[in-house]
Amino acid sequence: MATQNSFDISTGADLQEVDNAVNQALKEIQQRYDFKGSNCTIQFDRKAAKLTLEADDDYRLKAMVDVLQTKFVRRGVPIKNMSMGEVQPASGGRARQEITLAQGIPTDTAREIVKRIKAEGLKKVQAAIQGDEVRVSSPSRDDLQRVIQMLKAEDFGVELNFGNYR
Repeated sequence: MATQNSFDISTGADLQEVDNAVNQALKEIQQRYDFKGSNCTIQFDRKAAKLTLEADDDYRLKAMVDVLQTKFVRRGVPIKNMSMGEVQPASGGRARQEITLAQGIPTDTAREIVKRIKAEGLKKVQAAIQGDEVRVSSPSRDDLQRVIQMLKAEDFGVELNFGNYR
């Protein structure tokens, strides 16, 4: 009997790295000349994986997002997993924006991944949604490698991680 090989497809950011990137961004914002005398804050809710940025005006808010994204890239936090909210007016003429970090593959994206794997036409490859992950299994490791290469070439709107390859 042939052995089943499998791997898991997941997504998510290391929340400790996100926390470190936020702290570095706050430190840079405090030291930058274009932020002198302004009241700009970044709040990180670890449980909800949500960032709340607040600045004096729209220009400074965009500059804060740019600084934050730069720090995320340097810390290895995937930018694709950031879902930017609308810029909302806050009290006192300030601007506020919420950023949500994807910590699991959304169900509709998981269905799209499974559909794409089945459309590839590899007969013995099976894909199953398990919570916020997708498990792909096949007796052939070569087929699994083809699936990984195909998925890396596609854009599903989130950064895909391939793990538990056995």
